[in-house]
Amino acid sequence: MFAVPDNTLVIPENPALRHPVRVALEFAADRDRWRHLLRYDPEERFSALVDSDELQEIWLMSWLPGQHTDLHDHEFAAGAFTVVSGQLSETVARRAVDGRAVTELHSLSAGQSRVFGPGYIHEVRNEGPDPAVSVHVYRHQRRAMRPYHLDPVSGPTRV
Repeated sequence: MFAVPDNTLVIPENPALRHPVRVALEFAADRDRWRHLLRYDPEERFSALVDSDELQEIWLMSWLPGQHTDLHDHEFAAGAFTVVSGQLSETVARRAVDGRAVTELHSLSAGQSRVFGPGYIHEVRNEGPDPAVSVHVYRHQRRAMRPYHLDPVSGPTRV
């Protein structure tokens, strides 16, 4: 063991250094913070802003079975999302070095997260029989969605 000198200062945590998955998991676990915002819209995926500051926005989203986003990126934003309840699937689209289209499917259940950065092209959907809830963190830019079309040969192109 070692002794901590009397003149030791505790440096406050820098929120900019907290990983967006950690932020998403903390907000997901604090249901009292967002429970009153939760709604299910039979027409489209529901979203509500839970918190924001100069560094990030935290959004709550609910997904009824069959609801989904279109293929999109978040422009220059980076961040993460965490599934609170239910199941979501994420399809990531990109162009390989040789120019061909590549898609990856990720199945996510409660407690699982995905990270994204600028230019990360994906779509998220609830293919399960039950509603799903997720928490999303967007950094470096306010929440934005740029649409894409997926050509099965050449990959994603911006619409």
